[in-house]
Formats: sequence, structure tokens, C-alpha cells
Amino acid sequence: MTAPAFAPGERVTVRHANPPGHVRTPFYIRGKTGEVERVCDEFGNPEELAFGRRDSASVRLYRVRFPLPEVWSDYSGNGSDTIDVELYEHWLEPTEETAV
Repeated sequence: MTAPAFAPGERVTVRHANPPGHVRTPFYIRGKTGEVERVCDEFGNPEELAFGRRDSASVRLYRVRFPLPEVWSDYSGNGSDTIDVELYEHWLEPTEETAV
């Protein structure tokens, strides 16, 4: 296993990309900033597995917590509501902001 690039509590931003093919990163979360809630295990890259490429390297999975007002600017619920999304490491970038 490789060492995780991010640690719980660290702020990350989801890459704002739209690559062709199968991706497991929801469009609504791309470009958004959240906090790593936990580091999960390494798994086969679903973007490669979808095309039958089983020999690619494993990638680390993270659970990232986003404040709902960060995800949807018109969110009118409780400002402390959150959503957790599991994202693969190659979709995450470090963020300079402080923790939420």
C-alpha cells in the first residue's frame, strides 16, 4: 500500500474535470472544497476497471465531507448540514484554506 496523500481533517478540492468515459465522481461535487473525514483503503481504479483494464495500480479512496451550502449555493436548510462523498485520490487536490 502507498501512503495516503491526505489526512483526516485536511481540506481538499475536487478537480473540476470532465474526462470522457466512466467516472465515479459526481458532477455536482467537482470543483467543491471539503474536509477529509476518513482515509479508506486502496481499490482498483473504477475508471480503468470499467474498460476491463485490471492491471492498473490501485488508488486510495477517501470519504470527504462537504458543507451543503458549499455544494449548493441556494441551499436553504441548516447551514451546518453536510454530505459525505467517497472520492478517489486522483480527483483530489490540496486546498490552502483552514479547516471547517
